[in-house]
Amino acid sequence: MTVLASSEGTGGTLGATAELRSAQFRDIAAIMQREARIHLVEAKTTLVHSRLSRRLREHGLTSFVDYVALVERDAEERHAMVVALTTNHTHFFRENHHFDHLRREVLPKLQDRARRGEKVRIWSAGCSSGEEVYSIAMCLAGDGPTSAAWLQQGDVRLLATDISPPVVQAVRDARYSAATVEPIPESYRRRWMRAEANGDHVVADPLRELVAARVLNLFDTWPMRRKYDVIFCRNVMIYFDDTAKAELEARFVEMLAPGGTLYIGHSERLIGPAARLMKPVGQTIYARNDGGPA
Repeated sequence: MTVLASSEGTGGTLGATAELRSAQFRDIAAIMQREARIHLVEAKTTLVHSRLSRRLREHGLTSFVDYVALVERDAEERHAMVVALTTNHTHFFRENHHFDHLRREVLPKLQDRARRGEKVRIWSAGCSSGEEVYSIAMCLAGDGPTSAAWLQQGDVRLLATDISPPVVQAVRDARYSAATVEPIPESYRRRWMRAEANGDHVVADPLRELVAARVLNLFDTWPMRRKYDVIFCRNVMIYFDDTAKAELEARFVEMLAPGGTLYIGHSERLIGPAARLMKPVGQTIYARNDGGPA
């Protein structure tokens, strides 16, 4: 399939059209598979064209043939292309049954561990702009200083990672529009979000201090050495083929502490070795089969 669109640069019209032919789409799909294991099918041609046309304009290019050549020789632009083709869609307390389970079943065990002086670690993998990790933090903190005291007294840390530097920066900024914060329960919003004069809301410092945000390609080497009690990776694996899914899920299981909990997206499932090592404990919620306190 071929899609046509106009390309304009800072100096005016660069050319009549930038045409994305099947050959260049296949080249781009192969690069995405190689760099991020993202599986692009030809039905995504319109999306690819739309998102990459801006990259052509920024480089003053008039053809996708030239753009593919640039991407192949320029690692920085290759990464920019991956980021441009990565979907970042999320909201606070998305798939709320996961947060209900976290509060009801997992939180008491994490609190017990922290009170015994043990470290508590939680990872939001594919965190996008941070709504997920701060939803987790609010569940841990509750709606007041008493319920949040264990976080200050214990060694509790949350890691948020994403392949896209701009969205990782958004996690660090922790600034959200009034519309974005609407799904947050009122008691949490009142306690943990600070409204500013321009209408934005900023996550309160005690929660921001729990979160470390890092750029990470999930298929690169992971620098983390400590096991995680809880891993959220939701609505990320839908972009991978089964081979990549099985590999990533197996790595998540290996990174979980004994009895640790894995939350995945509503349309995702465990396959391969992970399916044998985990047991379902809720809707798209799994725990390691080897028992343990988390």
